[in-house]
Amino acid sequence: MKNFVQEGNVLDYTPGSAVASGAVVVIGARVGIAVADIAAGSTGALRVKGVVELAKLAADAPVQGALLYWDDANDRLTTTASGNTLAGYAAKAAGAGATTAWVHLNA
Repeated sequence: MKNFVQEGNVLDYTPGSAVASGAVVVIGARVGIAVADIAAGSTGALRVKGVVELAKLAADAPVQGALLYWDDANDRLTTTASGNTLAGYAAKAAGAGATTAWVHLNA
């Protein structure tokens, strides 16, 4: 198809300030994960598809398939939608007390 541009698993991103590899970046109403360190004003790659392991609110216990949101103020996933950015859904269950969760990004 002549209008195909790319797979879309990774997108170019130019931050206003430096971003560390593995950091979550809120881009509009979605999130991306920095593939490598990105210097301020330089173009780097954000993974926007796939499953990644991120910090989560320990009190939350998302079941597989539950929607997960990025709490940018606290740098972690949560099941609370209000004031947070949809990150994707839980790729597997994460019990209460667990401090990380697997999230299928932007799905």
